[in-house]
This record gives sequence, C-alpha cells and structure tokens, in this order.
Amino acid sequence: MKRAAKVLRGGGLVAFPTETVYGLGANALDAKAVAKIFKAKGRPSDNPIIVHVSNLKQLRDIVKGIPQSAKPLMRRYWPGPLTLIFRKAQKVPDEVTAGLPTVAVRMPSHPVALALIDEAGVPVAAPSANLSGRPSPTTAEHVIEDLNGRVEVIIDSGSTDIGVESTVLDITKSPFTILRPGGVSLESLSQHTQVRLHPKLKDMEMEADEIPESPGMKYRHYAPKAKLIVLKGAKEKISNAIKELVHQFRLQGLRVGVLAPFSGRYGANVTITCDGDKLRFANILFKALRKFDEEQVDIILVAGVKAAGIGRAIMNRLEKAAVYKVIEL
Repeated sequence: MKRAAKVLRGGGLVAFPTETVYGLGANALDAKAVAKIFKAKGRPSDNPIIVHVSNLKQLRDIVKGIPQSAKPLMRRYWPGPLTLIFRKAQKVPDEVTAGLPTVAVRMPSHPVALALIDEAGVPVAAPSANLSGRPSPTTAEHVIEDLNGRVEVIIDSGSTDIGVESTVLDITKSPFTILRPGGVSLESLSQHTQVRLHPKLKDMEMEADEIPESPGMKYRHYAPKAKLIVLKGAKEKISNAIKELVHQFRLQGLRVGVLAPFSGRYGANVTITCDGDKLRFANILFKALRKFDEEQVDIILVAGVKAAGIGRAIMNRLEKAAVYKVIEL
C-alpha cells in the first residue's frame, strides 16, 4: 500500500479495487498525472473523471462548498456507490473536469480504496481501469488484460461487490438530477430528496461537440467485441425469441452467446444465467461480457430486466454496450 501511495504522490498511475469496479487512479490535483489516465485508457479528453476521497477534509479542499441539502445524502450513502457533483474549487485541474465548472466526487466504501487514498494523502481521480469503451473491470485480471504495461501498480483484491459503477447525482441542479444510474437506485434516493433522471442519459441524444456532464453519458461504453442485442419484454417471449435467434445465427455459422437473469436452454455456444436475482445479474454483467470475448462469440443476445432499482443501471449499461440495438417484444 505504501508503494502504491508513493506512486500516486509521484504522478504515477495505480489501478485499485472499489466496491463498484476497479479504478485507474492518479493524483487529482496533478494535471500531468491525470493526463496519463487519458493516454493509458485511450479516453476522450472531454469525458470528465470522478474524484475519490477518503475523508471530508479532502472533499472541502476540492469543492466550493457543500450544500446543506446534500449532507443527508452524504450521511446516508457515503462511503458508498454514490457520486455527487459539486461546484469545483480552483485547484482542481480542467483535465479532471473536462473544463466544466463542476467536479464529480465520491467516497468509496472498499477498505483497500479508502486505505490507498488515505495513505497517499491526496484526492484520487479514477475512471474505470479498462481501455475506453470496453466492459468495466471487476477483477484485477480484467485490468491486466486491458492495461498491462500502461500502469505502474495494480492492486488485486479479488472481485468487486456491486459490479456496476456508482450512481452520479448532480446536486448543483434543482431538483437533484441523476446523470448516470448505478449502485444507488432512483427509488432509494427518492426516499431522501426530490430527484429526477437526466433527459439525455442516452448518448445518441448528445451532440458531437457537447461535453458530457458525467462519465457514461456520451460515447460507446461497456462494449464487448461481439455485436450485442438486448431483448425486452415478458420472460416467456424473451426466452422464445432468444431460442429462435440462436437457431438462425447458428445456421449462419456464427458463434452465439446468451446472457439472461433466468435459467433456460437456448442452444447457444455459451450461456450465462443467474436465476432472476438482479443484484447478482449486475454483479456478473461485465464479467460475462468479457467471458463472451474470451470465447470469441460473434453475437451476444441479452435478456433485459425491468428498469427499476439496480435494473435501471443494468439496462443503461446494456443499451450503451448494444449501441441501442434493442428488440421490444
């Protein structure tokens, strides 16, 4: 841990676990260090990065103020998978915020992440530790697969707990606005404050020159190498449609993968299911997409879930990975 913290203070990159996915960290107050993140990932420079803190002093150093209305959310969800967007302090480099006047901040709950940030003594800018556009990494092996040789230190702490990224909530807007669904649901937040979903959650609604207010709002994300198709509707209709599509694609000589939150026999080359548990589905989502790449499938068929609770984050990731190739049944 001391070595990794020293690398961060010295302007290097460290991949580390959080409760959501693995992050690729740099000293958030060092513009040159943050620039290395973009180079390592091949990340577009207009895509802002979330800053991770281990204590409220670090937060106060990088924001202009903490609104009273945000404090109940911080008490309820920090440390945890909720990112809040504040007005930024002048010391935060534009490289972190893509030139925006705001900064996205969260306090992770993973003990390794907290210990690393605390030991480094600096806030840590960290997007997911993968090549830009690829499925997010939920194990150190995924990080090595994408970034081996591009990062000084990779901390291995096994699989992450949640499996999808944090919820991003803009508290500079009224009402508070979800820019990216994630580990904290809209339903849960609504119990504590007035909140809405941003109308431009889908990147196909963003202009090419428009700077996203949050990571995950623009560009193709979370995508495997194979073409991905999402099917939405009643369970029986989805199952029947998947079986028919698998049959058609295999007749064409294609290798087919199926991912579903319920069990079934589909005749695919690779089938991954998790028996109806949406939390489990979220946990295995990115791991499954990487497994399909490993198995060199040509087409991935995914059964969608109801966009409520963690299901909203699941569908957000799937639709972006599919570039909105969605079949409504």
